[in-house]
Amino acid sequence: MLAPIAWRTPPRHYGPWESVASLLTEGLVSRGHDVTLFATADSHTNGRLHAICPRGYEEDRSLIPKVWECLHISELFENAGGYDIIHNHFDYLPLTYSGLTDIPVLTTIHGFSSPGILPVYKKYNRKGFYVSISDADRSPDLDYVKTIHHGIDITQFDFQPRRSDSLLFFGRIHNDKGARQAIEIARRCNKKLILAGIIQDRDYYDQNVVPQIDNDKVTYVGSAGPVERSRLLGNAAAMLHPIQFEEPFGLSVIESMACGTPVIAFDRGSMPELIENGKNGFLVDNVEEAVETVARIDGIDRADCRRHVENHFTVERMVQEYVQVYQFILGV
Repeated sequence: MLAPIAWRTPPRHYGPWESVASLLTEGLVSRGHDVTLFATADSHTNGRLHAICPRGYEEDRSLIPKVWECLHISELFENAGGYDIIHNHFDYLPLTYSGLTDIPVLTTIHGFSSPGILPVYKKYNRKGFYVSISDADRSPDLDYVKTIHHGIDITQFDFQPRRSDSLLFFGRIHNDKGARQAIEIARRCNKKLILAGIIQDRDYYDQNVVPQIDNDKVTYVGSAGPVERSRLLGNAAAMLHPIQFEEPFGLSVIESMACGTPVIAFDRGSMPELIENGKNGFLVDNVEEAVETVARIDGIDRADCRRHVENHFTVERMVQEYVQVYQFILGV
């Protein structure tokens, strides 16, 4: 299992790709599979940990990302003969090593940061195997084995049948995620808004978030770890997700629903695959529609939100689907 090394696996706070790699690794190990996790040296796993990079380079800025990425990926491929299959969660770069081994390489494509990375995926199309994380995030230029939606460990998210009157924004502070629009929605509804997440774009944060923070109606609480995440998500009346891009998946959406909290999301990317409009949240096209749906949030049964995740987005379901893909690739 090749995890990214931007953050520890599993991440302390932020790190969605590392989180998925961890959940899948631990789920496979619990089923009796022999798994080696290639991740940072401070990572935690019940499988075998193979590490070159001491810490996540986002957590230790003295580490040069490209240097440690090269060392990390090459370490796996130099030891590839010891494995039946390589499962890549590291985006496109490991594909450039895949021609050096006969061991099959499965790549979960967690999203396309730019159309500019497609040439790598196209070069290795049909030479390896691709899984998409949503139907919305498939490229017509590539062939896929399957779409496998992410799953979460639902035991980490406490269901909250009762909630406060506040709204929550939970995600990267970046234009893609729509923090500015979330603030506008909350202010127009005269609701308190709590913002949580890493600051990924400092200029965006300084220009669009800082001037709005008054620690009364708008509060920024930083990046939230697992315990605080469950509390924040469960305590909110709704999570605002006014994304400004075609989001490949959106772990926070299912995490929110696991706590019973409905999501009001802009209808882009994978959102229709995660949210049943009017049942566990609302799909809207703009700020005006989002404001209107806030007034209707009490019509959502919070238990329905939890059941939707239990039925469709558990780690057990995700692990089983990946096992089936492994079996298909290996012909067993």
